[in-house]
Amino acid sequence: MVSEPLILAFDTSAAHCAAALLQGERVLVSRAEPMGRGQAERLMPLLQEVLDQAGFAWSDLDRIGVGIGPGNFTGIRISVAAARGLALSLGIPTIGISTLDAIRAQARVGAPCVPAPRDMAYTQTGKAAPELVAIATVTDPVFPPEPALLAELMARLAAQAAQDGPPPAPLYVRPADAAPARDLPPVILDDA
Repeated sequence: MVSEPLILAFDTSAAHCAAALLQGERVLVSRAEPMGRGQAERLMPLLQEVLDQAGFAWSDLDRIGVGIGPGNFTGIRISVAAARGLALSLGIPTIGISTLDAIRAQARVGAPCVPAPRDMAYTQTGKAAPELVAIATVTDPVFPPEPALLAELMARLAAQAAQDGPPPAPLYVRPADAAPARDLPPVILDDA
């Protein structure tokens, strides 16, 4: 008897760290922790806890699903880098799942929207590229579910996806908000 594939999905694209473990149609474990910062330090321990709770090891995984955004620039980079590293080291496929696609999978009607700062939202209409718009301009917005359910949806979408696609890449709708460094570069002294 062949066992059903074991899929680990996770997301750090917003103010959370979320993960879900799926086997076949059954969600074995689903966890989420709200956090504005610290996803890089918390992600791997959280994933280990999810695997431990279900009684599985990293080597039991068949596929990884990862949230690629849109959302927090640094959060997206954290989860995508972790997923690509895990997939490479475990020799398994990793599937990038957009938060907009996860919303669409849960809510068949309405415009999928991911909240952004300053009363803005990332949204996508049809096959057009995602865009950043004022929330007030979106007719019938549908926002992401709570983070644990979002991770479950991402796991289900990863289970259905073809496994021969390119590695996941961050879905950036706009450039990072990072400002250039204000400090002067260090003075290099020549001992010669």
